[in-house]
Amino acid sequence: MQALSFIPKIQQLSSRVIRILGCNPGPLTLQGTNTYLVGSGSRRILIDCGEDGYPEYIESLNSVLADYNTGIQEIIITHWHHDHTGGIPDVCKHVTKSSDTKISKYPRQVSVDETIGEGLKYTYIKDGEVFKTDGASLRAVYTPGHTDDHIGLLLEEEKAFFTGDCVLGEGTCVFEDLYDYMKSLKKILTFSPSIVYPAHGAVVADPHSHIEYYIRHRNERESQIFKAIQSQKYQPLTAMEIVKIVYQEIPEQLHKAAANNVELHLGKLVKDRLVEVVSSEGETKWRSLQGSKI
Repeated sequence: MQALSFIPKIQQLSSRVIRILGCNPGPLTLQGTNTYLVGSGSRRILIDCGEDGYPEYIESLNSVLADYNTGIQEIIITHWHHDHTGGIPDVCKHVTKSSDTKISKYPRQVSVDETIGEGLKYTYIKDGEVFKTDGASLRAVYTPGHTDDHIGLLLEEEKAFFTGDCVLGEGTCVFEDLYDYMKSLKKILTFSPSIVYPAHGAVVADPHSHIEYYIRHRNERESQIFKAIQSQKYQPLTAMEIVKIVYQEIPEQLHKAAANNVELHLGKLVKDRLVEVVSSEGETKWRSLQGSKI
């Protein structure tokens, strides 16, 4: 496995962007959650807040604010996952020292409790909404797929794109809905970003080729799954039966995880009207729609 890039706890990435590492490394967070302080004035925007219970992050954030003689104007959250929202109460308690701090995110598309705790609440973002601070304008871009509320943020002055978990600095992303996720990748490309600031991993200096690789990788796997279904001449298959055709190189103990991935691809193929879901002998199965091609 390739070693991850070294990411310092604090790094100025441009005249408008400072990255503060969440200091919460793990299998899914890589070196930790990247949070970003954006702007150039005495009040700046913080993108994401890391997790709760990581005092080293709070120390880093306070250190940056002191060194640059600035404060937090407001907080924007890319999506609901805990490694992005969990640190909000700590930031409000130990950094902004205010329960009135404006915290914005896109609303969930399912009915869930989005209470932050400690009297804090979200202000909900609209797609295309622009957040302004001294030296910087951030345009919210709805990019669902990783989660149903995921947004990216375009820094208009630099054509830099904060991609949250939609595009990572290293490795590929997990997602809830592949159909939406693929549309979001293509949507980011339409902005022709000059650089990508991901929520995990190193800065992406060549966004176009990096995102094109993401799209190509998913398309190749989708093609393999679809061809496995077509090879059965409309005989329906379970996700696990597809795994045994497509993932012959992986050990059996990984088949269950592979089946979850296959089901996400199948969900997209259903939305693309290339396969259909059928129930056979009490099991969910999939088969090719007659005449469909990929």
